[in-house]
Amino acid sequence: MNWDQVEGNWKQFKGKVKEQWGKLTDDHLDRIAGRRDQLAGRIQESYGISKEEAEKQISEWEKNQKDSTY
Repeated sequence: MNWDQVEGNWKQFKGKVKEQWGKLTDDHLDRIAGRRDQLAGRIQESYGISKEEAEKQISEWEKNQKDSTY
């Protein structure tokens, strides 16, 4: 799976994103609309972490999605 697949199926992935980053609201997720940079910025802002840490978390999450049956 690559990020293009996440972006293309954003509505299906929104729930999984919300499970991982519960501070993100449905409104945040609607605005992000599958854009990785937007997701990283929102995670960074909501959790008070660095951009590098947000990117690391997204990469780990993305890898875990590859391992799922989705």
